[in-house]
Amino acid sequence: MGDLVQHLINGLAAGTIYALVALGYTMVYGVLKLINFAHGDVMMVGTFGAYAVAVGLGRPAQSSLLGVAAIFLVAMGGCALLGLFIERFAYRPLREKPRLTALITAIGISFTLSYGFQLDFGPLPGAAPRAFPEIIPPREWLVFGDRTVVIWNWQVISLLIALLLMVALQALVYRSRFGRAMRAVSFDHRTAALMGIPVDRVIALTFMLGSALAAGAGILFAIKDTVVQPLMGLYVGLKAFVAAVIGGIGNVPGAVVGGLLLGLVEEFVVGYSSSSWRDAVAFSFLILVLLVRPSGLFGTVTAEKV
Repeated sequence: MGDLVQHLINGLAAGTIYALVALGYTMVYGVLKLINFAHGDVMMVGTFGAYAVAVGLGRPAQSSLLGVAAIFLVAMGGCALLGLFIERFAYRPLREKPRLTALITAIGISFTLSYGFQLDFGPLPGAAPRAFPEIIPPREWLVFGDRTVVIWNWQVISLLIALLLMVALQALVYRSRFGRAMRAVSFDHRTAALMGIPVDRVIALTFMLGSALAAGAGILFAIKDTVVQPLMGLYVGLKAFVAAVIGGIGNVPGAVVGGLLLGLVEEFVVGYSSSSWRDAVAFSFLILVLLVRPSGLFGTVTAEKV
């Protein structure tokens, strides 16, 4: 029983990281119908930004409340600006082009970021993995006094952040003026522009918000994994994309549920089988879900003229 509870806790904690990154995928797709494959690498850039701020602050300032807040705000703000830059100069000129063109561009940006950060031209980048500073000192709680079931403070923090962001994004999309503009642009951006909605601004803000979420997820991932390296975005981004598709890409609660389910599947595979099967089973789970629900667990089928 203790092992089962521990695997549930670890799976939910890992799933929250996927869920936070998947929220960025699903927001961009919901507005622009674009799979932003550079999203995972934006997360990596945010993690390196947080690493630089934490190292600059040093001990003990980096683990103080103000220090942690500064690390998150600087990293998320920097990634928001990076998302704005990518949307303005890479995706906006291709908005009226075939979707395949934008998809190839997204893959190109992904490789530019992931391999560009391996160049050693300063104190921040470099191909060698780096130990992320301990900005949140680890603390464990024993469940029912059972030594086999341990909950870490970062696991609770990750889960709470994911749930709060899901609620906040749902309120933003369905109960705010900006959310109504997002849904209008998603339905038809040309008609939305004729109705006076600033389409470019709405899309840019969506990219900025999704990129900021990716930076926050990257910091939580680094706290859990304790290592940052330039290719981390490729791995986490791909898993988060799988989570978004499982939940129904374009659906905010679906992204969170898909991330949590993927984390649980991986944890149980590692716990009761072998870690080498983790990725194979995760993608097999994706195939199984799509065979039963082609639009994902929470997605809806829409007709499209071709």
